[in-house]
Amino acid sequence: MKKKADIVIVGGGIMGLALAYYLAKRRQTDVVVVEKDYLCGGASGRNGGGVRAQFATETNIRLMQESIRLCRSFAQEMGINVWFRQGGYLFLVRSKEGLERLRKVVAVQNDCGLKTEILAPEDAAAIVPEMSLEGIVAAAWNPDDGVVFPWPFLWGYARAAQRMGAEVETFTEVLGIDAPNGRIARVRTSRGDIETGVVVNAAGAWTPKIAKLVGIDLPNHPHRHEIMSTEPLKPFLQPLVADLENGLYFSQSLRGEIVGGIGDATAPDELDQRSSMRFMVRYARALVARVPALARVKALRQWAGCYDITPDGNPIFGPSGGVEGFYLMAGFMGHGFMMAPVVSRILANHLVDGTDFDLFRRWGLDRFGKGELAPETMIIG
Repeated sequence: MKKKADIVIVGGGIMGLALAYYLAKRRQTDVVVVEKDYLCGGASGRNGGGVRAQFATETNIRLMQESIRLCRSFAQEMGINVWFRQGGYLFLVRSKEGLERLRKVVAVQNDCGLKTEILAPEDAAAIVPEMSLEGIVAAAWNPDDGVVFPWPFLWGYARAAQRMGAEVETFTEVLGIDAPNGRIARVRTSRGDIETGVVVNAAGAWTPKIAKLVGIDLPNHPHRHEIMSTEPLKPFLQPLVADLENGLYFSQSLRGEIVGGIGDATAPDELDQRSSMRFMVRYARALVARVPALARVKALRQWAGCYDITPDGNPIFGPSGGVEGFYLMAGFMGHGFMMAPVVSRILANHLVDGTDFDLFRRWGLDRFGKGELAPETMIIG
């Protein structure tokens, strides 16, 4: 492992690896990514792979429009199949209040150029005929949203960054960060020290722990979310279906499995990636109630990962403001995976040539103290 680097990225998830790739594309290859576990060991390898532009705020919508464009070209650019499929997202609501909320966010999406439309229950059933309409008041449908397979998406960025000269060091835990006089100087790891002037904290649900090493307190916290995959079935489900009332979501992979989960407010706010019987029961009941034909389908496996939760549902992104050379890619809730291509490219451009972005102020850490919040409400689970 290098003893000195221009940039050290803490976290070998999708954020850190995409950042290493876009830095390398800008010819900044003196980069070391340190990951305490194996690649795909954290949330990047434990999510459902959804990629959508259906958000409530213009900022997230605009970013995801570009991220989806990058996803379309990913396989060709990286030379790896990520099974990107644009089958759309179908959001369900089961109350008049939910419908009013949906109308407001769809209006914002339409102003941004999305094709999202509000459907009556019978029109939603035309998209997924196997779906029960019980309790459904309306749905929001955007055909351009999609799903990718998370692991090759991660591997594609890792391998491309390494080919261009960046180093990716797995099973390398950060033990300390030296920042004398408020300026980054060194990262201390389980495999030795790396002298550097720039550290990017892209450790997902572990970002508060890393930030504390330089005396910064972050307001985000981890929250366990579980997922289940069934045996493969013949293709019948094109969109990812999500219920905004109970947090149920599910899609069908190109291999035929039904992959999905459900929100659980009682799940622990801690770094807990264990699976539970409670989830299996709640998810199975909700899924079968929505698609009765799945009642006899076998479950193959379940797993868990951690959302990285912030008070307003938006990330903490850009310069930390407290320690020179310390940058944050934190608090991306459950949509960091889908947003990584575009935000990583933004931060790479800043680190290479100093380009300023309004996003750094909009999603800056100091917004919580100032009360300058624009909450994102289209969060699944």
